[in-house]
Amino acid sequence: MTNPTPTGRSQADLIGRDDANDIEAILELTNTDMESTIRHVENHADTLFTWDYNKGARPRLNKLYEKAKHSMWDGEKDLEWDTDVDLDKMVEHMQMVTYIQNQSLFAFAEQPGSPLRHFGDKEWHELGRESLIWQMSQFLHGEQGALVATAKIVETVPWIDAKYYASTQVMDEARHVEVFSKYLDTKLQDAYPINVHLQELLDDVIRDSRWDMTYLGMQIMIEGLALAAFSFLHQITDEPLLKKLLRYVMSDEARHVAFGVLSLQEYYQELTLAEIQERQEFAFEAAVRMRDRFLRQEVWHRMGIDDVRPIIRCLLEAPDEEKEFQRLLFSKIVPNCRKLGLLDAGEGWLRTKFTEIGVIEFEHMESTDDEYGAFDLASA
Repeated sequence: MTNPTPTGRSQADLIGRDDANDIEAILELTNTDMESTIRHVENHADTLFTWDYNKGARPRLNKLYEKAKHSMWDGEKDLEWDTDVDLDKMVEHMQMVTYIQNQSLFAFAEQPGSPLRHFGDKEWHELGRESLIWQMSQFLHGEQGALVATAKIVETVPWIDAKYYASTQVMDEARHVEVFSKYLDTKLQDAYPINVHLQELLDDVIRDSRWDMTYLGMQIMIEGLALAAFSFLHQITDEPLLKKLLRYVMSDEARHVAFGVLSLQEYYQELTLAEIQERQEFAFEAAVRMRDRFLRQEVWHRMGIDDVRPIIRCLLEAPDEEKEFQRLLFSKIVPNCRKLGLLDAGEGWLRTKFTEIGVIEFEHMESTDDEYGAFDLASA
């Protein structure tokens, strides 16, 4: 890819990073417009009309569209917004559930010269509060990215069945933005700006001229990760309003990811090996960016830590059993990439890369186009 990024580097330059764990490269990107309420991203894509109105020409997409029409929920009426939310109790419960994942940080805090050396119970609890607010904020920003990207899919995809379904997803994403924003505003009463790694990925998804890259970046990578993240948080939280909110959102997200798999399966059969290799590279760079996003630089800075490099190094070098959350985020992405033929094309380049970052074990999990029915609200 040659589309310029906001930092002036090309996507090829980013993919060319030899070491995915290069801390200086991870921290090189910073959010330079945190005070702005508007971000301009140039969209190079063509808008496509189709005069082929043959509804149902792609039966699985049509089935998805029919399901979407009957699966709408109302964020104002279907969620109990009068629920009292005790953020401190939420954090205490979640920290007990995820205790093992912080063992490396606890050990690091005991080392001489550690920036966490002064952490006591108060600071660890504050870290939990800030991390939850940060995570919910990134969910919100990602949902707006999905709103914009799916509107672009309506414009750019050439098939009427895909335009029909994408239009329902636009409504879904608007509803997701609405409920995450309201939860942050009325229950957590705080928020973080968008993480720079997420912003860079969203910019690339919007900026690219090829409609299938929007699908790959948003439907497969970002939405796939979001579905896994929502599922994890849904499992570990005992806060009833958040639990129900996440369950409703997950029912939509599973269809969205399935939409991406069904559309790209057909289209990728027509591409050359060189074109498939571009998609492999894009998928891997998206995976690395999303992993980098969960290093939470913004949280550490708000906690008063200026030099976060030692903490990032600790997180990257933690044993696999402590990185279970980060690894589980790829439990939807890897099997879907396998279903699309991206893992083993070009002598298995993407398989090798996913092996290097420790997520290839998820390849044989069920792909989302086969499992999305399990997320229906009726099955809850």
